Amino acid sequence: MSPNGSDLPHRPTGGGGTPMSRRPMRRKLQQALAAGLVLATATGCTSKDFPRLGMPTPVTDEAPRILSLWQGSWAAALAVGVLVWGLILWSVVFHRRTRTKVEVPPQTRYNMPIEALYTVVPIIIVAVLFYFTARDETKLLATTEKPAHVVNVVGYQWSWGFNYIEDVDGKASTSNTEDKELSAIPDRMTKSFPKGAEGVYAAGTPGEKNPQTGNPGPTLWLPKGEKVQFILTSRDVIHSFWVVPFLMKQDVIPGHVNRFEVTPSKEGTYMGKCAELCGVDHSRMLFNVKVVSPERYKKHLEDLAEKGQTGYIPSGTATTGGAKNAETNNP
Repeated sequence: MSPNGSDLPHRPTGGGGTPMSRRPMRRKLQQALAAGLVLATATGCTSKDFPRLGMPTPVTDEAPRILSLWQGSWAAALAVGVLVWGLILWSVVFHRRTRTKVEVPPQTRYNMPIEALYTVVPIIIVAVLFYFTARDETKLLATTEKPAHVVNVVGYQWSWGFNYIEDVDGKASTSNTEDKELSAIPDRMTKSFPKGAEGVYAAGTPGEKNPQTGNPGPTLWLPKGEKVQFILTSRDVIHSFWVVPFLMKQDVIPGHVNRFEVTPSKEGTYMGKCAELCGVDHSRMLFNVKVVSPERYKKHLEDLAEKGQTGYIPSGTATTGGAKNAETNNP
């Protein structure tokens, strides 16, 4: 050691030989806090939007259940986050070196209560989230034997087609549900078809637009206040049927038919899209959903029939033999 102690560590100094100021660090902290405040407040959300936590306004009877699950998951995540942040801040403040003057604080090893706590608590959290998710999923995927309406949604590169399996003319003798174009749909699902359904269709193209809104893609019409069952089929690759304000989407898989039901509760025109990367023009697989009164919905089906769009477009990849009805226990 030198006589004057020059080889001992010293606090860093500025240009004038005085200890370096902490003001630049404080200034950066203030700037970071200001940026965070701007990021949190300078959005397009209003006070009415905030409770939905980024979700759009639900427009079906089933969507509020999904919104509730979303909000509950956020509440659980926030509670865990507050606990973790609190423990981190507590450790930083009360165990900092400048406060205790201790080089190495006491070490705690093999504390069984603490180890049991941080093992059991995450298991409980996951179990609770699993319970509510399974409960809501079971409700959302439940289907009725005779829904008011059945629509076969057909996904294909790069647009959507809609087979309205409806009794448009009101005659039971004109049933066309045995049409070969619907052969991809399993027999267990055809039981929900209405009697006398001769059907009409709409086949979309990527360049098509909704005449009222100008939004790209074909338009699927639905009646307000009446249950609609969607039967999802694909002609080529995996797509995903997503109507944004329904808060629900489901994959459209070739050789595997999915279905679910909704009851539209609010009239209007809403946007839908493919939510599965399905190829080079995936971004063009857009469509619209127009919810109208039951009377106007019926008139739209009659207009399609007058245009000659009767019958059905090919529903999807044909599945034959035992594989077609292998999933007899699925909804």
